[in-house]
Amino acid sequence: MLTKKQLDLLKFIDGRMRRDGVPPSFDEMKDALDLRSKSGIHRLITALEERGFIRRLAHKARAIEIVKLPEALESKRNAGFQPTVINGDRPDAAPPPGAMAVEAAAMELPVMGRIAAGVPIEAISQVSHHVAVPGSMVGRGKHYALEVKGDSMIDAGINDGDVVVIREGTTADNGDIVVALVEDQEATLKKFRRNGNSIALEAANPAYETRVFRDDQVKVQGRLVGLIRTY
Repeated sequence: MLTKKQLDLLKFIDGRMRRDGVPPSFDEMKDALDLRSKSGIHRLITALEERGFIRRLAHKARAIEIVKLPEALESKRNAGFQPTVINGDRPDAAPPPGAMAVEAAAMELPVMGRIAAGVPIEAISQVSHHVAVPGSMVGRGKHYALEVKGDSMIDAGINDGDVVVIREGTTADNGDIVVALVEDQEATLKKFRRNGNSIALEAANPAYETRVFRDDQVKVQGRLVGLIRTY
């Protein structure tokens, strides 16, 4: 049995991982559960780990894996599931049995080079190769992948060498992790914050300062929806 706070935290982690592909930060968990300090989050995470609902990955910042969900929560989530369809050329004839399942299992995305998670590097727009990603990781819209260079997003669970999956788009909500093009020259992966006519690009590593720009200096190129790590 889980306490209400433990269940609330598990639901919050599950929702954020399904939305963003990465777990929330401890500060985000604290705010979501209206706790005064992160020590309470640590206790809740330890309790969930001891009960076998989550697993913390060693030697990786903020790396949490959901192992299972309570039956009531799993049933509720499955009941509300609606499959998403990636529209493309539709053949006139129906595919043979099993073909759609194979197509949904994985799809190829273009890797557009490297994206800086640190000091911004030159903007990237060339396809270097393709990578297979689970079909469940993407939904409607166009997607592409980028290889992460740098450690400024390490506290968001994004490490140097990871491949991030990005849904193309030009808008973002505060707190979204986005690909931002700065002054049409530099591309970077950062957390997005808008305040009036200013846009802050926040790192998830205390070693890096938040950079603030006029809103006409930053163009959102897409939002993080998934992450692929090779061990």
